[in-house]
Amino acid sequence: MTDSTVADDTRSIPADDRTLRILSTSDLAGLDIALADVVATVEGAYRTLAAGGSDNPRKLTVKPGDGHSVAYAMLGRDGSRDVVAVKTSYKHGLGEDRGNQHYYTTLTLYDDVTGLPVAMMDCGRVGALRTPAVSALLARECAPPGARSALVIGTGTQGRLALPFLLTTLPDLERLMLSGTHPEGIAAVRAELRTHFPDRDLDIVTDLRAAAADADVLVATAGGHTPAAVEADWLKPGALSVLVGHGLAPSTLHRADRVVATSEAQMKVTGTDMADAAGRFPAVDAEFPAVLAGTAPGRGAAQERIFAYNSGLVVTDIALGHRLAQLALGQGLGTRVALWR
Repeated sequence: MTDSTVADDTRSIPADDRTLRILSTSDLAGLDIALADVVATVEGAYRTLAAGGSDNPRKLTVKPGDGHSVAYAMLGRDGSRDVVAVKTSYKHGLGEDRGNQHYYTTLTLYDDVTGLPVAMMDCGRVGALRTPAVSALLARECAPPGARSALVIGTGTQGRLALPFLLTTLPDLERLMLSGTHPEGIAAVRAELRTHFPDRDLDIVTDLRAAAADADVLVATAGGHTPAAVEADWLKPGALSVLVGHGLAPSTLHRADRVVATSEAQMKVTGTDMADAAGRFPAVDAEFPAVLAGTAPGRGAAQERIFAYNSGLVVTDIALGHRLAQLALGQGLGTRVALWR
């Protein structure tokens, strides 16, 4: 069954009340889904939330005193798809380099019409697609008029799809810049860009300050050990800075003319490294679901420097996870487990 023949309806997925379909990393890895499909799915989840049709409670967090691990639990309901889901996320070895860290994330989906389970899935690909799609939507709504240049900081999972998604929502971007220090990561970013946009290439920049000064849109996706830290006074008037991971100094938030966040509450939980010396954050001018719904502006004046915080909301994971489950189960993928027998 192809992408185009899978109905966007929870009841198109067969299920029963005694087994659970497990979708592994490998089950999901080969699924073909267009970037525009991902963007539309994520945008739809935000719009339904803004209209009051979905529920997205604050995430629960557990972190030991020495900070060696962190765990999150997130519950939500997508009202447009009638799907309830629980997402869990656990990372161990936060003080280690990437190769020595352990990270596990799962999403369990239930059909709220039939009352039956849909699937339990590895949530890695969901996050890998959802986060750059949100950054691209933020750029579409908040970038300066006539934006022509973009800078991505970091070459990890999020950095690799950042530029293809930006080109999906801002096709008029001309200069694409990448700041990274890992040769394999740089090669992976370039390969991903050419997979989706074979006629485009990027500039590898070594002078971060000069690159930041030239960028209309900056997306910071680097890991916690990055030395990169773009300061507010490096940015040109009108620049949009989107924080996903690391790579922006706190000044880009505290000196911004306007602050947009996917969730102000989540920014205060997961963005503590951006707080000032007293642990405070500036007020958020708009939350992104309201921007997409048209009840709050993403940008005021063309010369505003805007800071956008991309923390993700579980309703977007639910919508995209369900979309991937539709595609996977339509192709007969997954393993049935008699969990309740």
